[in-house]
Parts: sequence; C-alpha cells; structure tokens
Amino acid sequence: MSDYGHDLLFGSFTTPGTDDPDRTVGLAILAEQAGLDLVTFQDHPYQPRFLDTWTLLSFVAARTSRVHVSANVTNLPLRPPAVLARSIASLDLLTGGRVALGLGAGAFWDAIEAMGGRRLTPGEGVRALEEAIEVIRQMWDAEARGGVRVDGEFHRVVGAKRGPAPAHAVPIWLGAYKPRMLQLTGRRADGWLPSLGYLQPGDLAKGNAIIDEAAREAGRSPRDVRRLLNISGTFSTVGRGPLDGPAEQWVRELTELALGDGVGTFVLASDDPDALRRFAGEVAPAVRELVAAERDRGGALARTPAEPVAATQPAAVVAPPARPARARVTAGAFAVVPTPDDGRRLSDRQVWDESARPTGPAPDPTRTYTAHEQANGQHLVQVHDGLRGELAQIHDLIEQVAAGEIDACAARSHINTMTMRQNRWTLGAYCESYCRIVTTHHTIEDQALFPRLRQADPRLRPVIDRLEQEHHVIHDVLEGVDQALVAYVGAPDGLAALRAAVNLLTDTLLSHLSYEERELVEPLARLGVS
Repeated sequence: MSDYGHDLLFGSFTTPGTDDPDRTVGLAILAEQAGLDLVTFQDHPYQPRFLDTWTLLSFVAARTSRVHVSANVTNLPLRPPAVLARSIASLDLLTGGRVALGLGAGAFWDAIEAMGGRRLTPGEGVRALEEAIEVIRQMWDAEARGGVRVDGEFHRVVGAKRGPAPAHAVPIWLGAYKPRMLQLTGRRADGWLPSLGYLQPGDLAKGNAIIDEAAREAGRSPRDVRRLLNISGTFSTVGRGPLDGPAEQWVRELTELALGDGVGTFVLASDDPDALRRFAGEVAPAVRELVAAERDRGGALARTPAEPVAATQPAAVVAPPARPARARVTAGAFAVVPTPDDGRRLSDRQVWDESARPTGPAPDPTRTYTAHEQANGQHLVQVHDGLRGELAQIHDLIEQVAAGEIDACAARSHINTMTMRQNRWTLGAYCESYCRIVTTHHTIEDQALFPRLRQADPRLRPVIDRLEQEHHVIHDVLEGVDQALVAYVGAPDGLAALRAAVNLLTDTLLSHLSYEERELVEPLARLGVS
C-alpha cells in the first residue's frame, strides 16, 4: 500500500485530430469550465492526422485561463531539448505558470526516422532522455554562471546562454514502463506518467518500488515524484468491468488507486464531452472527499505540504485551483469553527422556514478532543469551502457573460451563431458541472454519513432528518437554475431570471451549509464518524 500524500488532480487526454480542430480546442475549454486541473494531448509529429502538439498547446493555453497544459508525452527524438526548454519556459511565462513537461524516450522509430530523427535502441533512448533532462534543467537555471554545457553521447550543448527561467518550477513527468526508465524517473523526474491500459496487475506497485528505491539512492524522497495515470473507461448504468460502470464504481476504483498505489493525478483519455463532465463533476469531487476522509482517519499519509519553490528548481506537482484554506487544529478543547451565516440574502424568495430548524445536543464544555477527532469536523468545513468557492465562480461567470467578456469561440466556432449564444453555452456547461458536484456531495452524506450519525447518537435524528429534507429542496432549486439556463439560451432578456435563480441557490445553499456545520462539526469529532 502506497499513498504519497499528493493533492489529487484530474485532467483530460484529448485526441489532437485535424478533422475538426475547433472541437479539439472546445474539449479543452470544456475541461477547464467543468473544473478539471489539467489538459493534455499526445505528441506524434510524424502523424499527419494529428495537429502539431506544441502549436495546439499554445493555442489552448491562450484560450484558457486556469487549467494547466502538457504534452502526454513530448516526442523527444523530434524535439531538440535546448529549443524545447526555451519553448516550455516561454509558454509558462505567457500563461503565468500553467505548463508541465511530459517527456518520452521515443517509440514508432520507423516514423521518427522518416521525419529525420535518429533511430535509438531502448538503452540509448534512456541515456538520451537523461541527457535531455540535464540540458533542459540547465537552460532553465538562468541565474547560474556560465553557459549551458552538456557534452553527451546524444545531446551536445557547448556554452548556450541560459534562460529564460519559467514562471514556476515546471514539473518534468516521464512516460515510463521498463526498469531503466523507472530508475531514471526516481533519480531525475518530478512525475511518473504511465497509461493504465499498458500495465498488468501489480505493475503500479512494482514501478513505485523501483522509483522509490532510485529516488532514495539519489538522495531524494519518494514523495518528490508525483504518480500520474492515464485512464480510460465507460460510464454506464451497470458495472461490466474496471472503469466500466456507474460513477460510483469509478469513484471506488480511483480511490483505491489513490490510496493503494499512490496515484495523485488521474488523466481521462476521452473525446466525449459528457464523459468529461461526469468525470469532473461526479467522480473527481467524490474521490477527493473519500481520500481526504481516509487520510484524516490516519489511514494514509497527510497531504503534501504546499511550500514555495524557486522557479529554477523542479516541482513535484501542478498547483490545483485556489480554494479557501483553514488552519489545522490540534489536541485540546474543540477548536473547529463552523462557518457562520451572515444573514445576507440575495433573493426575495424563501424555500424553507429557518426558524423551524431543530438543534442537536449541546457539547460538553469539559471534554477534550484529539487532533484526529477534530479533523473529521474540519474536513466537513473544507468540503463546504470548496462548494462556496465554486458558487462564487458561478456568479463571476454570469457577470462575465453579461459583460460579453467570456470568449468561447473555440468551443462552438463550427456553429455559425452569435457570440453571446456561445457564451451562454459556456456558462451552462459550468453550472451543469457545479450542480453535479453538489448532488454528489449530498448523495455521499445521505447514503453514508447521516445513517452512521443517526445510529451513533439518536439525539441527532431530528437534525439529520431536517438536513435530508433540505437536500431535496436544494435539488429543486438546482433544477430551477437549469431551467433558467435553458430559457436564457433561447431568450435575449433571460439574464435577469438566471440571476434570480442563482441568487436563490446562493441563499439556500449557504444557509444550509452553515446550519450543517453548526450542528455536525462537534458530533463528527465526538462520535468518531467521518
């Protein structure tokens, strides 16, 4: 069992087809709007049916604002490392630090040779890759004295000027399967990026062991190497095999891979927009929640601490979207602070009587709590903070749509319609994703958390009953947002109704989250339920 404690990230792996370039770019924009952290494309420069990956990454980076981009993985034999280093650093500077570098030793050697590349044996490919990493790291080390000098067997740089330094510590991820590549990953790389379809049962554990040993021998920690995984599958109503079934099955299987095999980044290979939305909206938040709960129980390592890293040093992770942060609590008196309801309301409508909400038993003021016990309640607040942050983004998107600032041209430029209609579609995709996140969170509570609390302390039953009733009301409010979105797409004067629907969602959801925290953070600690 391995858990390296990395923050979980989720990404897309899209086919860079030339048959419909607008759709390819549109899927990348959808990935960002749905909430994914990473967009990747395969790199096969000898394939005329594919867009050039470097050009595509640059175009997608210009059309997005948050999501990170990477080749999955860069074909090194056809991309000289010194030039590649400057290209990556330049794009990283232009995007404010949103680029990662996936690297591969090379494959399909006939095609590589046909394009002018040098055919290498497997052993030569590994040595060439290690030399390339040295070239790239020296090029990025702009503050070091002297020029870049690597007199290698395959790559020779004799005094090239250093720089530019990228905007952030660009991580280098290696697509590796064989022992020598895995050892190189442990020695020099920031991440291991295999594809699940190419692995046999037990290969992840074996690969981790090789990487860990190589990292230690090089004076590094195994946690310095992020474990990424390309996955593919099918969403269906009935389970038919691994990653072929309902979202709940995906959640279980990815949670096991995260906690058992240390996978910190899951990248879905799919060109299906609905699959990307479900992966981002249903699977990703639930996996994050379950892994965090297990870590809080002490069943796995704590999350990798976020430490500032100099831009010239290798980074282990791509930073996830910013979320509200709260300090960890320690043993002693109960110190988890529920988020208060400030009483502000944006809507004239009220969907329930807040004064009729029941309360649970008063806490014992003399009781003390361990840090582990308090982590249960703290985790609930952190999950709610994520929902609050997403809700704020919906309001921001609406204002951008109203101001005509959102550019979703790449997403639907193949449809010759007005820009405003394209912007409405972008907003609709985001709101749909958010509704899925809220529904998934409530489903986990209704089916797992609440029954355990009822059983552990019967005095909480009135509170639990009320919270479940409010979940149903919130579902209806979410349906109202969806209906307002549909009406807005078809009516030029529908923005006011859409704002009203989102304002009502804001009032009900924020009120509900505050009530739930007020009543449950202490029982979660006292009863040991998470």
